[in-house]
Amino acid sequence: MASLGLSSYRFSLSWPRIVPDGDGAVNPAGLDFYDRLVDALLARGIRPFVTLFHWDLPAALQDRGGWLRRGTVDAFVRYAEIAARRLGDRVADWITHNEPWVVAFCGHLFGVHAPGLRDLPTALAVAHGLLVSHGRAVAALRAACPGARVGIAQNLEWVEPATARDDDIAAAARHDGAFNRWFLDPMFGRGYPDDLVRWYGADAPRVAPDDLAQIAAPLDFLGINYYTRRVIAHDPAGRGPGHAALASRQIYWPFVPRADFDEWEVAPEGLYRLLSRVQRDYRPPAIYLTENGASWPDRPGPDGEIHDLVRIRYLARHAAAVHQALAEGAPVRGYFAWSLLDNFEWGFGFTKRFGLVHVDHATQQRTVKDSGRWYARLAADNRFPLADATAAL
Repeated sequence: MASLGLSSYRFSLSWPRIVPDGDGAVNPAGLDFYDRLVDALLARGIRPFVTLFHWDLPAALQDRGGWLRRGTVDAFVRYAEIAARRLGDRVADWITHNEPWVVAFCGHLFGVHAPGLRDLPTALAVAHGLLVSHGRAVAALRAACPGARVGIAQNLEWVEPATARDDDIAAAARHDGAFNRWFLDPMFGRGYPDDLVRWYGADAPRVAPDDLAQIAAPLDFLGINYYTRRVIAHDPAGRGPGHAALASRQIYWPFVPRADFDEWEVAPEGLYRLLSRVQRDYRPPAIYLTENGASWPDRPGPDGEIHDLVRIRYLARHAAAVHQALAEGAPVRGYFAWSLLDNFEWGFGFTKRFGLVHVDHATQQRTVKDSGRWYARLAADNRFPLADATAAL
């Protein structure tokens, strides 16, 4: 990272590494590991952005009901306090959760992540528990570290209707409600969106008297993970994306390029529109792009290098979209590419490569890709000329 000139590094703490059974004894070796990592980053002039929860719930807590239990919320707040007391003298930037939508729906409705459940009321209740834990952790982090800057990383999508027909417009609004507004509205003090509460009916979560006030704890920044847009049409059979309760399906236009991951369209204009919409509707004090990137099947060429021009084009076009939104008033304060290294994807293992640095998974050898060198130049300049930004879109 230092050789690439990166000024910040976003990483996640592992709750089971620090508190193995979730709410019991602390593992000193786990905290020592993060002590060394934070110190090594700071010694190289790299600012740490720490995420508390990136999906690895201690198994003992899941065995007792997971995020359906308020005891898990209490345990998360305690874990946040433990981390803040140990690292808060050196870490100022904290993210409570990474993509709570994924935890709730991929794990409890689609069954593709742990714990592998398929039940809509459970997924909605888990989403609510995650949001309550976020709000309470915000307060706990600020109490432990008075100067802390605290936010959350939400995976958000730009959603648009496939046609101007009323049923497609309504389907797109439901999809936007389920993926975006269901999480943003309560965090910004609006409660759950009325249209989705009516749509979910008896499946909507039970809300305790103080829950919404806790969820709406003021943020210092909103983290946005952006990968793709969704073009949504009405479909009574509800053939995805999302779930059957939304009565919608995604439309793919053949002329729009896609990344090598779950048929994600490459749509930088969606990022610009999303940033503009978030600024208009929610007015967060600051925005960070906490994840943005794409997977392609990178392989070393005959020269041993990885010439991933397609990723450079992707990053350049999305950087241009960020620059345009910033120029028009969106309070974007930073951008994190996903990811530094080719990583393990929960749904795809080692088969998808997002990294700026290639990893030979057999030998663990690291090789900076062409995109990594391009990104290093972007980070060094820390600017994106408006003329280039407009042309790139």
